[in-house]
Amino acid sequence: MYFEEITKETLYIALEIVNSNHNYNVFENGIRTRTLSDIENEFSNPATTSVFIKLEDTYIGVLDYLMENPKDNCPWLGLIMIHVDYQGFGFGAHAYALYENEMRKRGVKNVRLGMLGENLKAAQFWNSLGFLYIKTELNDNCKKILFFEKTLP
Repeated sequence: MYFEEITKETLYIALEIVNSNHNYNVFENGIRTRTLSDIENEFSNPATTSVFIKLEDTYIGVLDYLMENPKDNCPWLGLIMIHVDYQGFGFGAHAYALYENEMRKRGVKNVRLGMLGENLKAAQFWNSLGFLYIKTELNDNCKKILFFEKTLP
């Protein structure tokens, strides 16, 4: 497994991966599918690093992160999403391990993330990877966001 940069030319692949996850899209945006414009705004911005998760030559997911959040100067993992066809095989945990290894190489001491409060499956996933709950806040849309942090070994 390895990462490959998402480019303007490959955004359509990211769209397919994101749109395979209807439940996440409903949690996040209230709709089952996103548009190519939505994906471009999310994955083609200078603030975050957006990569595909690849298994050999197959695109199985996307990962998006911010090296330094200006609000707290910490790295934030924005998203790990595995295409619905490849879920349940441990690929998300493996992708996170690759990401964590990369962060350790860069000297990062801890990683933070936020997730929608109603996404219980995600909360279990992050807890299983050693993330600890920090706090809960409401976002601009009055949705509950749970914040987690992991100190890297």
